[in-house]
Amino acid sequence: MGKLSGIKVVDLSQFLPGPMLSVMMADQGAEVVKVEPAAGDPARDQAPFEAGQSIWFRNLNRGKKSVVLDLKSDAGRDALWNLIDEADVFLEGFRPGVTARLGFGYEAVAARNPRIVYCSISAFGQSGALAHHPAHDMAVQAMAGFLSVNDGPDGMPVVPGAPSADMAAGLTALSAVLMALIGRQTSGKGDYVDIAMFDAMLPWCAHIAGTAIGGGEPPRSTSQRSLGGAGFYNVYATADGRHVVLGGRELKFVANLLTALERPDLIALGSEAPGEPQAPLIAFLRETFATRTRDEWIAWFADKDVAFSPVLDFREAFAQPHIAERGLVVEVGGAHHIAPPIRFASDGGWRPTSAPELGADG
Repeated sequence: MGKLSGIKVVDLSQFLPGPMLSVMMADQGAEVVKVEPAAGDPARDQAPFEAGQSIWFRNLNRGKKSVVLDLKSDAGRDALWNLIDEADVFLEGFRPGVTARLGFGYEAVAARNPRIVYCSISAFGQSGALAHHPAHDMAVQAMAGFLSVNDGPDGMPVVPGAPSADMAAGLTALSAVLMALIGRQTSGKGDYVDIAMFDAMLPWCAHIAGTAIGGGEPPRSTSQRSLGGAGFYNVYATADGRHVVLGGRELKFVANLLTALERPDLIALGSEAPGEPQAPLIAFLRETFATRTRDEWIAWFADKDVAFSPVLDFREAFAQPHIAERGLVVEVGGAHHIAPPIRFASDGGWRPTSAPELGADG
């Protein structure tokens, strides 16, 4: 019995943000009915494949049911209404206005099922000048300012490695849906949740964009403490063309490393403002890390109390003993699942269930 056993979710979303929300609910026992068009969620067709399914699709849709409905037909609409009548949560990720045109806007759904929590996830929200502007993750990150500091040494923004806007929206939406379900216990009524990827990203910049938030200058990577302007929060190339990072600016880490490297004279620079004042420290660290291979540095740091990490590719990351020790990847029937990051002492161990074949449940 999961924490959400007895909760029923009707999920019309595809790709990443919505499925991210609903798979976390399914992992905790919610009954999630994935409503798909005849062609299915496009994620079904995204390589690589394993055990007959897309790894992406399986990891975001395991434990759900799949129903294929044509929402432009009377039969499809009637079937969706039947699902809605018994649902606690309705989730959709269309552009604003689409569900209303299909006859399933919030007002219509709430009139039929007043206890339902209706969640819409979109790029820029249901209102405002950008509401109907088409965008996926990177475009949202660009509009929210994040791509400006996702840049290389030459200042050129690069394609982000993680779909932060998608995932921020999914996690924020999950929090909102759970809040609404808790509130329903008192009010007896559901609610409408308007989640925008853009909105969900903004709180993630409070620690780096304070001056801009206050109406001043925007942050620049080369002079910002958390974006590359500090010696002890930076990326360094090694002799074999790989990389390592220093990821902790506390003075004790600065003193520990620079003492071990026989440069205690540079310790004071670790407390200087980011950017130009730390340039001599950064230059020394660049020269130093370039003298050994990444793996030689891993061995050298083994007995040092310093916030140091090698830069691993995903294959190396998933091969770490820590992954197995924490049970973070579970293999069942030749299919690999990333385990839920949420753990409860009462869980008794988590075992994945399969992702549904298209239309397997109706």
